[in-house]
Amino acid sequence: MHRYKFVLYRPLQFLPVLLGISIITFVLVRLIPGDPARVLLGTKSTPAAIAAIRAQYGLDQPIWLQYFYFLQNLAHGEMGKSILYKIDVLRLITTRIEPTLALVLSAVLLSLVIAVPLASLAARSNGGPADHAVRFISTFGIGFPPFWLALMLIIFFSVRLDLFPVSGYGESLADKLYHLILPSLTIALSLSTVLIRSLRTAMIAELKGDIATAARARGMPESIVFWRHVMPNSLVPTVNLLAVNIGWLIGGTVVVESVFALPGMGQLLVRAIFSRDYMVVQGVAMVFACATVLVNFVADIVTVAIDPRVKQ
Repeated sequence: MHRYKFVLYRPLQFLPVLLGISIITFVLVRLIPGDPARVLLGTKSTPAAIAAIRAQYGLDQPIWLQYFYFLQNLAHGEMGKSILYKIDVLRLITTRIEPTLALVLSAVLLSLVIAVPLASLAARSNGGPADHAVRFISTFGIGFPPFWLALMLIIFFSVRLDLFPVSGYGESLADKLYHLILPSLTIALSLSTVLIRSLRTAMIAELKGDIATAARARGMPESIVFWRHVMPNSLVPTVNLLAVNIGWLIGGTVVVESVFALPGMGQLLVRAIFSRDYMVVQGVAMVFACATVLVNFVADIVTVAIDPRVKQ
């Protein structure tokens, strides 16, 4: 059990990180050109109406005092009220979290489905034609940005072949999964290129390592050596890589949700930025930050569970 002592103190280490993110987000949001009150009321608004809106949402207060109220709301489990939607930010986020969570989970699972077989093929044929082909595909795929991949998938699978919907989320569970195929595939294709390179390198190192050599010396078949010893040990750096790339993954969901018009947190964030809805931008940013911290924490636990040699 001593290997899991970090579970008790690691969350405390994340608190300064979250505090720093809240400060940076708070300041950057207010550096966006434009007045939220003027954006809300339009070009024909009067100075009195603008002043009333600013006073209603506390935008007329000094920035340090606004941040203090923001932290005070967070301490009470609140994130303020949206200027654009006129409802509590936390309530608004809960209505948008399902599509984003479903997209992230499906994209990660799909990327593993793509990366693990290809990385295994490349590692077991190290230096052969299959290895060179997989390395070329992974290197070539890194250069494609998610929004370009999304547009190409839409053109090919939706417009030309009419196999998948262009946008939306659906109503039933099956319909939602159907609508998530292209968005999750977009992110998975980008993420899997990174995972393939990391997993292939780890597998080759494990195949040449002492554990695999000792297993072969005991007469263990190569397939058993690979799946019992090489694969579990190779997953450790891959899990850490997934955790490190969670920020990139969240950024990818923002772009993909906008392209496919998914009603998730990414699309909510983009609309909030354009409408200068400070409270929503801060709230979504904090949720994304907490999700990133949580994923890294879970990755630490999984790493220790997979490889007892890892010490935290």
